[in-house]
Formats: sequence, structure tokens, C-alpha cells
Amino acid sequence: MRIAVYPGSFDPLTLGHLDIILRGAKVFDKVIVAVLSNIQKNSLFTVEERLGMINKVLGKYDNIEVRSFEGLLVDFMEEAGAGIILKGLRAVSDFDYELQMAHINKELSKDVETVLMMTNPKYSYISSSNIKQIVHFNGDITNFVPEEILDEIYIKAERKRRK
Repeated sequence: MRIAVYPGSFDPLTLGHLDIILRGAKVFDKVIVAVLSNIQKNSLFTVEERLGMINKVLGKYDNIEVRSFEGLLVDFMEEAGAGIILKGLRAVSDFDYELQMAHINKELSKDVETVLMMTNPKYSYISSSNIKQIVHFNGDITNFVPEEILDEIYIKAERKRRK
């Protein structure tokens, strides 16, 4: 079985993420969406909240699993029985970073391969960071995130603004 892991913070899940996940699910037998707690990012949602939102969007797909992890991605992959890291590329700047990460992961585990999938151009400008910025200022994010989680994002952003 060809299992791919699509790692990210998904804070929040965007239509760009969803595009890569669904396309990956057509290429691989199983895709594990691996939600990590990124210590370098200021998260809007807890890991548990992100897992819930992603499951709300993807729960209907039999070959997509949503899990969280801490630590090294290659360790998580070994535990999950996965050999492929699936990553999306929006721009050339993403390539530079992902190339470095692919080399590091390959050095850490010879059994891991990285597959880079180009994003659909209509999502190439969307990032979770941009979504958080827009929603912080009460902007419309309807065209950027799955409809199933829109309300949760707006509610959480409103709560954060009040603090």
C-alpha cells in the first residue's frame, strides 16, 4: 500500500490544502493529513481544534486519515508505515524550502521520498497566514477556506480579538 503523509500546521485548512489532499488521494492508496504543532508559528487554533475542523471537511473520504504528531516527521512516518511525503508548491520560493526539507528528510531516513505537487493556480496566493490576517480584520475569507469550517474560523477570530 502506498501511503503518503501530507504534513502541515493547517491553521486553518485552506482550499489550497484541500486541493493537494484530494489530488493526492487520487494518486496514493492513502493520504494521512499530519497536523503538527509548529513552534515557530502563532497558532489561531489548538491542534485538537484543527483536527476537528479537518475531519469535518474530510471525514467522508475512506482513504484520507487525519492525525496529529510531534517530533520528527520521519519518525511519524515510520510509525504510520508511510514512505512518501506529499507537499504542495505555490511558488518558486516554496520550492527552495521544500527542496532543503526533502534533502534533510532523506538524510534522516533513506526510506522516505518526497513528492512535490504543484498547486492549482487559482489557489497559489492562499496561505493560512493570509487567512488569519484577513479574518483578524473582519475580512471575507469565503473564497479561501472550505465552507464547512467558515463559522468556526470567524468565531475563533472574534474571540481572539476580544482578548
